[in-house]
Amino acid sequence: MTVNEQTSKTDDQWSSTKYNHHASFVPALGKPVLQLLDPKPDEHILDLGAGDGILTRDLEQLTKSVVAIDASADMIQAATKNGCRDARVVDGHDLVDNELANGQFDAVFSNAALHWMKKDPVKVIQGVHKALRPQGRFVAECGGFMNVADVRSGLHAALRRRGVDPEPYDPWFFPGKSTYTRMLEENGFKVESMELIPRMTMLNTDIAGWIDTFGFTFLAPFESEEERKAIRDEVQQNLSFAQDDGAWCIMYVRLRFKAVKV
Repeated sequence: MTVNEQTSKTDDQWSSTKYNHHASFVPALGKPVLQLLDPKPDEHILDLGAGDGILTRDLEQLTKSVVAIDASADMIQAATKNGCRDARVVDGHDLVDNELANGQFDAVFSNAALHWMKKDPVKVIQGVHKALRPQGRFVAECGGFMNVADVRSGLHAALRRRGVDPEPYDPWFFPGKSTYTRMLEENGFKVESMELIPRMTMLNTDIAGWIDTFGFTFLAPFESEEERKAIRDEVQQNLSFAQDDGAWCIMYVRLRFKAVKV
């Protein structure tokens, strides 16, 4: 199975219900990047990878208009139910060819989404560039180099033990500062700030719930729910030390940046 085939089989597995239950911390921890965006009252902003729209609603209170896009129809449905005024199903990889990419936006904002756009990260940047007006800004936070390395390595090991190559099922692109700076600069942006931020993150539930919500592509080769559960439990048991007074934690590393279209 190719990476593209794997992607097509898992695109619809996003669940806003699981996301809200296991990972409500994601939009809650997005406030610093919203502050970096510093939206103005008269601006028109694109929220790329808006998820369930919780952070989008905060953005709507600070500026003139916001268009929220996400590749998941389930997430966009949740965003609409959560009160987002303009939420659309658009894959970031396809933005460059979408009607939204017409130089109309003052800023493109993204929180915890770019690292999912692994298929062609450069094409995503090109779509953002095309959507922005001259001197428009691209402000985002995503998973960076060594993000969730403990869980990720555990999933890779669990698949290898079962005779499965994990690489085609790994959905994430976690770039370092120099890598993403170069990608932005080669595609029409001037980088104003770029930093990697380690952040110990307390989970809503546990490692198994996190895998079920975010690591579901690793489970795709296994048809049996019993086998999938065994993998989730195995990774969690091997990370039994990742608890503080009963609360499960994962070491996140965030890449936060601001770039301007030139």
